[in-house]
Amino acid sequence: MEPLELRRAAEAGRATASELGLQVDDTVVIHNSDRVALRLVPCDVLARVAPSGHLTASEFEVEVARRLVDVDAPVAELDPRVDPRVHVREGFAISLWTYYEPAESAIAPAGYADALLQHHAALRRIELDAPDFTDRVAGALRQVNDQERSPGLSDSDRELLVSTLSGVTTAISAERAGDQLLHGEPHPGNLLSTRRGPLFVDLATCCRGPIEFDLAHAPEEVAQHYPGADHDLIHRCRALNWAMFSAWRWRRNDHMPDREHWRAEGLHQLHAALARCGLG
Repeated sequence: MEPLELRRAAEAGRATASELGLQVDDTVVIHNSDRVALRLVPCDVLARVAPSGHLTASEFEVEVARRLVDVDAPVAELDPRVDPRVHVREGFAISLWTYYEPAESAIAPAGYADALLQHHAALRRIELDAPDFTDRVAGALRQVNDQERSPGLSDSDRELLVSTLSGVTTAISAERAGDQLLHGEPHPGNLLSTRRGPLFVDLATCCRGPIEFDLAHAPEEVAQHYPGADHDLIHRCRALNWAMFSAWRWRRNDHMPDREHWRAEGLHQLHAALARCGLG
């Protein structure tokens, strides 16, 4: 978010928590992108604040969290002192979560894989109407197929993204077996190292697909510790993920920090991933 919108979002998060009886003397920005994560102190709440256009996604995330906590999934929990719902204030959708003190140790690949195994097992125990991963690919395709939405893309890069998003998705779909609910984006930024152990956050990306789609978001070493993973399929999913990442970065209204760097890095990683699975 831009500085002015960020200040408005922080005030909306602070006011919402205060009205619910939580003491808020200060707000600390933990993460700032298209939505912001704020630590509210001294009540130690993590407020996730998004523009109200993200209301449906915020409500979906809360519902996913509620169901997964009931089956002991390794996920961050909503704050137990308030109702588990999304609040709307001043044009923002606000959800309140437990804040976890970070652990000193990093998450080793084996621990990462174990957390993902536990998470996938928990996801198989819940019933949830979630989109297919191909729906997200279709959303990325709409961005790159529309020059008004992605005016900065060169013709060659646009062609690369379109062919990857279409062709790799077709190849993955032809081999799909045993699809299930997934986290959707379990990259290192969405796995917290806490004193309780690794916990997944950002649950609004939950979708249905092969477990390799999730594994492709994790560091490469993680898959070595995940039994039964199809490593060729992981390589293809990783190429697809970098194509989607690049599609979002080239949106005209993308607000990711250091966007120019990530535009170039995304395309670089896409070329490397395609070469690795023989599609370069």
